[in-house]
Amino acid sequence: MQIHVVRRNETLTTIARTFHTTAQDITEANDLPNPNNLVIGQALIIPIVGRFYFVQPGDTLFSISQKTGVPYQQLASINQIPVNQPLQAGLRLYIPEGRKRNAEFNAYVEPRGTTVAPVLESSAREAAPYLTYLAPFSFQARRDGTLKEPLLNQFPAIARANRNTLMMVINNQEQDQFSDELGRILLNDMNIQNHFLNNIVATAKKYGFRDIHFDFEFLRPADREAYNRFLRKAKQRFQREGWLMSTALAPKTSATQKGLWYEAHDYRAHGEISDFVVIMTYEWGYSGGPAMAVSPIDQVRRVLDYAITEIPSTKILMGQNLYGYDWTLPFVQGTVARAVSPQQAIQLAATHNVPIEYDTKAQAPHFRYRDAAGKQHEVWFEDARSIQAKFDLIKQLNLRGMSYWKLGLAFPQNWLLIVENFNVTKH
Repeated sequence: MQIHVVRRNETLTTIARTFHTTAQDITEANDLPNPNNLVIGQALIIPIVGRFYFVQPGDTLFSISQKTGVPYQQLASINQIPVNQPLQAGLRLYIPEGRKRNAEFNAYVEPRGTTVAPVLESSAREAAPYLTYLAPFSFQARRDGTLKEPLLNQFPAIARANRNTLMMVINNQEQDQFSDELGRILLNDMNIQNHFLNNIVATAKKYGFRDIHFDFEFLRPADREAYNRFLRKAKQRFQREGWLMSTALAPKTSATQKGLWYEAHDYRAHGEISDFVVIMTYEWGYSGGPAMAVSPIDQVRRVLDYAITEIPSTKILMGQNLYGYDWTLPFVQGTVARAVSPQQAIQLAATHNVPIEYDTKAQAPHFRYRDAAGKQHEVWFEDARSIQAKFDLIKQLNLRGMSYWKLGLAFPQNWLLIVENFNVTKH
């Protein structure tokens, strides 16, 4: 499989000819919203076995071997050239598929309102073959230890059909806001806590959940140890049932990081107690803030470099967004950016005839356009390049895998790249 970035004057036909495939195959693989109007800078997945490498000035078979991980003798044999032959710039070499490692993938799905939107169930069905866990968001704890259930509809059936472990996400939200007072009660009142755990067990058995996932956020710093004690107690309880237990963690860069989102999350304790953790490495660029990449890889790496000093790397799922944002410029505090899928972002660039640029530091695509009212916009989103960069980081740091927030916005390139890079673990 190849990632190709569209250049000026290229068409699907000329690109297909270059890679010995068809325009129709490229269109279908990428579910292209703009097959007849490609955008300069648009990343395409070319659905071929292996990939091609175009020789750059100064390249040798040995240097290409170092870049690709394929022995130079094998490169010479496959491409039928002498081992010591000087390489001409522009020469196309075939690079065979590499070995894949196992990895786990989770995706949250968040029904809102009084019914499950058909697009959410459709999105879950599309993603489920590529997932280890499917996580309906969310069960909300109440102050008396009972649970407010989310709309589940067909999600348990989808999980069963695709051998997904159904993840029971439980949080401390009240009126859609995380509540430190709710957290205080659940973590410190033992009668309510015991009732809470009993209700979790009964509900998990009712629906077939096999991983219990705590997403407790904005807890009081004073409740850090209470949270750790609760998790140890919960882990023992769930272990008797044969279930996993996982937690969601704020993206910290040190053990002493200040702030209500961070202080009650003890990375070392969660790494010891939980079967795995999801680190929420996204939302640097967020709907209520200024325009920037949602999950810039330099910031993601800072978090993960710290995390692996406290938590075994094989217990860490990197958080990843499946969406981008469209900001109206200039940014004004109090305004809200519009969420867009990668497909919608590409269509916007095509409609307004603007090239897509790529920030190599953030490893993220972006562009600007002017709307019909004359207002300027800035869009940051995800594409095959940005996701591949994250997959490479998973391999470099030996992480457990990736967790997506959230299903519902189309990003077909992501699922193809999972298969290209990993064998998805199914429990």
